[in-house]
Amino acid sequence: MDAAARTVFYVNDTGEDRTALLRLLTSVDYQVRTFESAERFLEEQDAERPGCMLVDICLPGMSGLDLQRSLVGSLRARSIVFLSGTSDINTAVNAMKQGAVDYLTTPIDELRLLAAVEEALQRDAEQRQERAIRSAIRQRVATLTRCEREVMMHVIRGLLNKHIAVEVGAGEKTVKVHRMRVMRKMGVGSVAELVRLTARVGVS
Repeated sequence: MDAAARTVFYVNDTGEDRTALLRLLTSVDYQVRTFESAERFLEEQDAERPGCMLVDICLPGMSGLDLQRSLVGSLRARSIVFLSGTSDINTAVNAMKQGAVDYLTTPIDELRLLAAVEEALQRDAEQRQERAIRSAIRQRVATLTRCEREVMMHVIRGLLNKHIAVEVGAGEKTVKVHRMRVMRKMGVGSVAELVRLTARVGVS
């Protein structure tokens, strides 16, 4: 993992806490960006930059959980490790259900914190890779003509060329040509591979 990918975005409104964790994280070669509020993070963060988040659960204005909810499912989503001054089971459960990597209470165990950060960074890298793959697949689908896409939909449903020809109202030779173009544009060598690829982006 390169240096840029080892960035920790730390959101905490308490200056002393930010300084203490900044020292710890930079001492083990993480790059750290600090934010005093969730709103400031949303305004200033670069969504394209890899990294994970350390978020204090109790923040002025938008809370840590509110921040998490605003990011889930968006292109700005990041893996989050929550920090809290109190042990609240319900809050911890809600945070974990929304995908938090860990929920740590003070006094913070440094080894557990660093392990959680490593896991969060790994998850971020995996999620970014998956998003990139899905984006590439969608781009391939977008290159298909209307007829090619129609043929593809029948192919992934298991229909033979002669049956597809009946469905689309075209000759079997024409269907065969469209099918070959679909396989070439989608970059696959078998129907099974085409099925797996399209299923990955919800095309079925």
